Amino acid sequence: MKFVLRAAERRDLDALFAMAKATGGGFTNLPPDRAVLAEKLARAEASFARSEDSFGDDRFLFMLEAVEGGALRGTCQIFSQIGTAWPFYSYRISALTQASSELGRTFRAESLTLTSDLDGTTEVGGLFLAPEARASGVGSLLARSRYLFIALHRPRFAAKTIAELRGAIDENGQSPFWDGLAGRFFGMSFREADEFNAVHGNQFIADLMPKTPIYTAMLPESAVAVMGVPHKPGVAAMRMLEAEGFRYDNYIDIFDGGPTVTCPTDAIATVAAARTAPLTRSLDSNREADGIPCLIAAGRLAGFRAICGTLVERDGGVLLSEEAAQLLRVAPGDAITWVAR
Repeated sequence: MKFVLRAAERRDLDALFAMAKATGGGFTNLPPDRAVLAEKLARAEASFARSEDSFGDDRFLFMLEAVEGGALRGTCQIFSQIGTAWPFYSYRISALTQASSELGRTFRAESLTLTSDLDGTTEVGGLFLAPEARASGVGSLLARSRYLFIALHRPRFAAKTIAELRGAIDENGQSPFWDGLAGRFFGMSFREADEFNAVHGNQFIADLMPKTPIYTAMLPESAVAVMGVPHKPGVAAMRMLEAEGFRYDNYIDIFDGGPTVTCPTDAIATVAAARTAPLTRSLDSNREADGIPCLIAAGRLAGFRAICGTLVERDGGVLLSEEAAQLLRVAPGDAITWVAR
């Protein structure tokens, strides 16, 4: 089955709500709350409509649409600048080594410090692909299309980009990290806190959590064991991020302890490798096999579209099949941006 990645629209609310319910919880950027999702769609519409090509507080939301039938099977988001409405809090894991000459021993103590170091960065997140579409190999399109969008609108994004991965969740849907740390201060379950955060933000964490560093030796082993560890279904997403150049830098989520990975925006593999050239003419159908398998994008802002396809470079331009050109809504002379799959 073929898919096209496009800008989200307000009419997508029902499908987006169905996806949010299918996540099973823990996706802060995709809460199963119709009012919140409607607000996200409205915010995305305003961001796509902002004509000034400059760094701002934009929220871009995209939908993965099946070419045949138009069913929506996935979604993803880009936050151009986090930490504006409220600080973006993380725990930073640091270590202090101390030595005692009397005991003849050296101790290394790890601690967690509440920080907003990542304020002002760009975040990619909110990625969900319906189970029935995961065998079609479009996960790469869904994830990497965000980087093609960034490449096409580079002035709108920060010098550094981050991604948060969901932390380890046990078979009962509980977070060992939350139960071992923050849950002791708030009197609510992980799911309750996560749902509250999705709607209201995490300022309540800063209001009620201790401001001093927390030594990990004082936490249960179950909590320490999952610090910086992604939930099992997120391991593949972690590998995809690492393939793009993202690295874990000792920042973890304040709710579930999941890793936060970072990368200089210009060093993201897809951003760095993206190329642009004009569409010259259609690729003859019997020559499509000669094309290069690529992720191909075209259009700006609300007109942005991305697909998996093949293209041929020739005489300073590119050749696409008629079908690909129609899906991207381009004609000869229009700019095409692509990266090899």
